[in-house]
Amino acid sequence: MITKSDVRAATLPLRTPLYDLHCERDARMVPFAGYEMPIQYAPGILKEHLHTRALAGLFDISHMGQIAVRSRSGTIQSAALALERVVPVDVAGLMPNRQRYAFFTNGAGGILDDLMIAHRGDSLLLVVNAACKIADEHYLMAELGSDCIVEREERALIALQGPRAESILATLAPSCRQMRFMDVQSAMLLGHDCLLMRSGYSGEDGFEISIPRDAARSIVETLLDSPDVALIGLGARDSLRLEAGLCLYGADIGPDTTPVEAALEWAIQPVRRTGGARAGGFPGASIILHQLEHGAARRRVGFRAEGRAPVRAGALVFAESDDQTPVGAVTSGGYGPTVEGPIAMGYLTTTASQPGTRVFAEVRGARLPLRVTELPFIRPRYKRI
Repeated sequence: MITKSDVRAATLPLRTPLYDLHCERDARMVPFAGYEMPIQYAPGILKEHLHTRALAGLFDISHMGQIAVRSRSGTIQSAALALERVVPVDVAGLMPNRQRYAFFTNGAGGILDDLMIAHRGDSLLLVVNAACKIADEHYLMAELGSDCIVEREERALIALQGPRAESILATLAPSCRQMRFMDVQSAMLLGHDCLLMRSGYSGEDGFEISIPRDAARSIVETLLDSPDVALIGLGARDSLRLEAGLCLYGADIGPDTTPVEAALEWAIQPVRRTGGARAGGFPGASIILHQLEHGAARRRVGFRAEGRAPVRAGALVFAESDDQTPVGAVTSGGYGPTVEGPIAMGYLTTTASQPGTRVFAEVRGARLPLRVTELPFIRPRYKRI
């Protein structure tokens, strides 16, 4: 269904419930995925990045989509099995109050969007990328509508990330201390019904919190009362996720990249692979299952620059400094404040993708040496036990 918000998005930038707060806190606002979003605050991207790694960063991610999927039969297992028709992951095996990473695939095995699926007991909540959320909603209604009710949830979404995230959130929701990585829990924050999800996009321990729109500002301001919490913009969010080796949809993954090429095969459980009880049955299954067994011609890898110059997205990569034919390209790149140097991600032919391999990126006519590395660039600090 096309809403007034969709029409506004096609003409004017949308604003999250925290827009006024961002402006009052001197954020620099930029257009992003149809919204006016903060790219940074007064301290700047470098300090925001380091603050999140050391204490706790608070991100407004309300531009992202939240879509509820409920079975028309009333059983969540039916909704899970229906959703498996459009994603190659084990949704039926997802336990209540748990969350799982997934992606929609197309007939060529490419990734239409990546998402998180949360099992809320009576329904599945899908958190999808802002730029894809309207298309995702229409796609789900077309593919699952006969079996499921698909509803957009108009709620705010924030992320609290960093080593102090648990202790700060526990002042409002003490039960969050018992949550592990990828746990999901309903909780009352300042009297408002919220959903806590222990996950994030920074490589740090932390939470994503779904909040009623009219309660977003009061909850955020209460969290900001802690001197350890700082607002963080999109700029630091990008450098944090790059250090964590996490893909940005539209840059590192997209309709032309398969999960195996993107080194995301870990997200496809054995039950959906060849020989599994529910193998295949999703778009592009024949290609993805074949690549799972035999490999793909290219592979997403990390790069560490040997010099200090950053290598940005779009730079072609060559096996030798004087080669004429590239063996790959950079899809994300920049300075990693935690690792104190330029880092990048991109794709290489599989034969050139072994860690330790030396390759060369073309930057403004020069060939800069890079070293292929394992991802991530930092050790994630998720709370697994």
